[in-house]
Amino acid sequence: MSPVQREQENETLVGAALRVLNTADPFEKGRLGDSVASRWLQGTITRPYDPSLDIPVPDRPARLTNVKLVSPSLMPKLGKAGSLQSRQAIVHSLVHTESWAIDLSWDIVARFGKQEAMPREFFTDFVKVAQDEGRHFSLLAARLEELGSSYGALPAHDGLWDSAIATSKDLLARLAIEHCVHEARGLDVLPTTISRFRNGGDDGTADLLETVVYPEEITHCAAGVKWFKYLCLRYRYPALYQDSLCQESEAGRSETQMEEGTEEVIQKFQAIVRTHFRGPLKPPFNEKARKAAGFGPRWYEPLAVKAPASEF
Repeated sequence: MSPVQREQENETLVGAALRVLNTADPFEKGRLGDSVASRWLQGTITRPYDPSLDIPVPDRPARLTNVKLVSPSLMPKLGKAGSLQSRQAIVHSLVHTESWAIDLSWDIVARFGKQEAMPREFFTDFVKVAQDEGRHFSLLAARLEELGSSYGALPAHDGLWDSAIATSKDLLARLAIEHCVHEARGLDVLPTTISRFRNGGDDGTADLLETVVYPEEITHCAAGVKWFKYLCLRYRYPALYQDSLCQESEAGRSETQMEEGTEEVIQKFQAIVRTHFRGPLKPPFNEKARKAAGFGPRWYEPLAVKAPASEF
């Protein structure tokens, strides 16, 4: 056994997550992430982290420089998939989003798992999310090639990682903004995007989005909602959530207590979004998909209007 193989045999999940984050090529990042995820899910990687080690997580993961980055306000219009150029632009945008989604999933594991003493199920949920995002990236990048373009051929923006930096010290904020705002926004717009590709005669892309990406993105949003609720409950009832690393399934541990705290959870969510997200949320909302992800209109509809100005 080589020294590298021996090191990987003893590797923790957080250590492996950092290897993914430090891999610049997005295709290799996706392949490595898939391998790490499989090793964790199959039990080859057994430890989430080493309690005796504090390994720094990079502020920004390694990225190639072949994608021209511009401000979100300067991004060209994507169009409505009526032309090949528009379809290429939309798929390129989706590929770029998925490339960041890979990093975001491994970052939440590496940055917050040990820091917040999260239960094993938290690691497993976001490993599954990371594996999905890597698959979405590779499938959409391959589809982009079939459409006559490639990742890096068009400009993109890094708004998703800007949000990650803004929430890098607060797991509740990270879950709320990345998973319950940005990811939920994807659920809102994907059905229209799918229809536009079908109307433009591109059933291949429409099928990929409808049968693979869309249903799996609902589960990613659900992971954010689930662990947001869990953290709120744990902060409220800390005595029930000791030794969380040893607990296999705590997120659904006390339904009665969760029901009692539902309004408090919703208010916490809304306060975080108003603090960390600029402006109101944009309707219309995909209520069916959001409900499937575990949160109803009471969570987000009040955020679709500007908060009243304080009198003080």
